[in-house]
Amino acid sequence: MNVRRLSLEGGARQARGAAVVIDVFRAFTCAPLLFDLGVSEIRFVARPEEGLALKREDPERILIGEVNGAPIPGYDLGNSPKEILACPPGRFRGGRVVQRTSSGVQGVLIALERAAPVLPASFVNARATARHLLRLNPPEVSILAMGRNMKEPAPEDELCARYLASLLGECAYDHREALRELLFSPMTQLFTSGRYPYLPAEDAVYCLQRDLFDRVLCAQKEGDAVIVRPISAP
Repeated sequence: MNVRRLSLEGGARQARGAAVVIDVFRAFTCAPLLFDLGVSEIRFVARPEEGLALKREDPERILIGEVNGAPIPGYDLGNSPKEILACPPGRFRGGRVVQRTSSGVQGVLIALERAAPVLPASFVNARATARHLLRLNPPEVSILAMGRNMKEPAPEDELCARYLASLLGECAYDHREALRELLFSPMTQLFTSGRYPYLPAEDAVYCLQRDLFDRVLCAQKEGDAVIVRPISAP
């Protein structure tokens, strides 16, 4: 298994073989959480308008997303674990979610042009994703750290990529040292500063938890749609 670690939009365009697309803050922390809460599928869209159009067709759809971190007008929720967890129990059971984000979702849409399978991941399901790859044993794996808006490297994504690579036997990883760096990173500080209500401190706490979910996510094209569903771990 040849494992490559790539970053940002350019890295997504170089993806080959099996691709793991990492977005820790917050898209691919939200996605496994939503499946844990009972959603049936998540549809990824590139533009906010696509989600709004799908909602007009089917008002039961749940729209979740952000542009530059901020909630999208007309969407049900921002891209926030705190917001999701604050919803009433049963809110998501059986639901169909549409998700639009500026980094992770865009990275998946790009990677799907050349890679398969494409697995959205973050710290919360990294170990399950690594186990799945070890079972598949593909000749090539691309681990894509999407960063901020696919343009600026983000320590949380780079370190999660390193963690996943370590689980595949490719490198060493020390989570204590990683947390030392992450707690004082500019992005984490944005959450903890209280400056932006849509970036709550609780989201940073939740996103930096490791291996909460034994659930692998897989994105696939279905006609003109990109649908994400979980692969159950044996």
